[in-house]
Amino acid sequence: MSVSSTYTPDAQLDLRGTPCPINFVRTKLSLEKMAPGNLLEVWLDPGEPIEQVPDSLTMAGFQVEQITDCSGYFSLLVRRPNAVSGRG
Repeated sequence: MSVSSTYTPDAQLDLRGTPCPINFVRTKLSLEKMAPGNLLEVWLDPGEPIEQVPDSLTMAGFQVEQITDCSGYFSLLVRRPNAVSGRG
């Protein structure tokens, strides 16, 4: 119910120095272990990681909510979507 916790990550993953596509795979695996609706903060290097990982996560069905340039690396906030029920 708290609006202030909208961008408070439930977990953090430091992938600075991790090459593509391993950084995407590790991010995806971490998100899949989290509860639906939870938010993961991922630290990525500039260049290919920040160019590729957000797009790959979006295509995989995750919600990229915020990208912040932290001077030397980027902070990416990604939310695991709520499970879609098979009702109806």
